[in-house]
Amino acid sequence: MPVDTPAPDVAAPSSPPGPVATFAQAFETWLADQRGLGLLSQDGSVAVYQDMWRAFMAWCLGQSPAVNLFNLELEDLQAFKAARFGRKTSDLSLTPRYALRLMRLIDRVLRHHAARTDAPVNKAAANWLAANPDIRYADASHADPLPDYLSTDEAAQLIAYLSEAGPQAELSWQEVRNRASVALQLGAGLTPGDVRALTLASVIKQDGHARERPWKLHVPGNGNSPARETPVAPWAAELLRHWLTVRADSGLEGQYLFPSTRTGKQWQKPSQYERARQVLEAAGMNSGEGGSFRLRHTFALRQLQRGTSPEEVARWLGIEPAKMKRYERVLPPVIDVV
Repeated sequence: MPVDTPAPDVAAPSSPPGPVATFAQAFETWLADQRGLGLLSQDGSVAVYQDMWRAFMAWCLGQSPAVNLFNLELEDLQAFKAARFGRKTSDLSLTPRYALRLMRLIDRVLRHHAARTDAPVNKAAANWLAANPDIRYADASHADPLPDYLSTDEAAQLIAYLSEAGPQAELSWQEVRNRASVALQLGAGLTPGDVRALTLASVIKQDGHARERPWKLHVPGNGNSPARETPVAPWAAELLRHWLTVRADSGLEGQYLFPSTRTGKQWQKPSQYERARQVLEAAGMNSGEGGSFRLRHTFALRQLQRGTSPEEVARWLGIEPAKMKRYERVLPPVIDVV
């Protein structure tokens, strides 16, 4: 009697991944490839992209009917952007640059997913960017905000206040330091970081004599800009010369031009920022966040107005010449600065 042979087990066809798994796999495989190619290694950037993708996935799957990676359309992305409130700006809408980064991420993941699954490319994100040029060019140089600068009256008012710290005044060495450091931001185009990094050797005097007025500075390089030399406006040079006298008479130690203490400790960012803010407020200036950078911008614009080439001003500022475009957008019309 024949014995019935059991039929071999037949594996049931695997089910396609669910919507959540599809979204997650699309992103994770793209991320793994980016890391493998060395194109995305910073944990901070990875976290930002993860947050972006989770928000995108949650919105898509929360629609009725749900939106997936294959039926996503331009109109869906427009609705998604309109619904993505609570990020970045004071009016709770997405900034153009954040929206650009978000849409580029979606496009890259969609293209990677299509190549991996041998499916047609969903070009919804690319089409959305093409239909929104204000977002597409959000990271172009012309999209940078215009530099804030002092008017003629504001600059004159500040210079008058700073110059009151000259030899005729009876001020503490800290007060003279504070005003002289602010003077170099306006009169030599320095950043706050430049001010803190200057040493006694940074001061270049005419003919090299100790009593001669400083006329330019050698600014040490850092991770953001190379070492450079920049001229000092005559009024700021006078205040700098007085500061050097006060510094010597006060017996301040160390090599930093503007030390934090008598022992010569380097001036730290919080303290220097606060002292600059106080100087601007005492001079009657608005000292809101980033206020002292207006002094550097005013220096740059003054030099351009005087006919100095953008390339030369860029060298004085320690920036790439291409970044001068933001200043050239203010001129013409020619502005009036001190």
